[in-house]
Amino acid sequence: MAKREFEDAVEELDERVVHIARTAKVVKGGRRFSFRALVVVGDNKGSVGIGIGKAREVPEAIRKASERARRSMKKVAMIGTTVPHEVTARESGAQVFLKPASPGTGVIAGGGVRAVVEAAGIRNILTKSQGSANILNVVKATMKGLIEMQDPVSVANIRGVPLKRVQPFWSKDND
Repeated sequence: MAKREFEDAVEELDERVVHIARTAKVVKGGRRFSFRALVVVGDNKGSVGIGIGKAREVPEAIRKASERARRSMKKVAMIGTTVPHEVTARESGAQVFLKPASPGTGVIAGGGVRAVVEAAGIRNILTKSQGSANILNVVKATMKGLIEMQDPVSVANIRGVPLKRVQPFWSKDND
């Protein structure tokens, strides 16, 4: 019974293959090809993880990446369907800027950034990717930025101010 419940929980996760790269190793007889897969997994409720898998065949690389993404899932701070505050994150040469957006804006993001924020369950956000367009580094920078987000309730408690002072003006809790 417990195994069946676990399988149901696994099926609920949003899994996206973001990138597949073919790599080559030069050996005595020529080139030996393998594949690297980048997968994003999220529950659409505030948890998201990324995984990289390498194998000789594409399906095996995707399976490995998916397993690693499930194990690396982290909780992301959110206010309703957006992020609580602006953040800029860097990974190597890639820089990603994440900014909260009012309800109805949608996800203004491209490629790897869109996959990560949608898998996390964020429905309204403004983003800008600068610097390197290397999809692996862009996805890692986005993940780093989401992890750096601070929960508004804990920030309000630390500062000793009301919750509405640290939330965006359109938040429902500000009424």
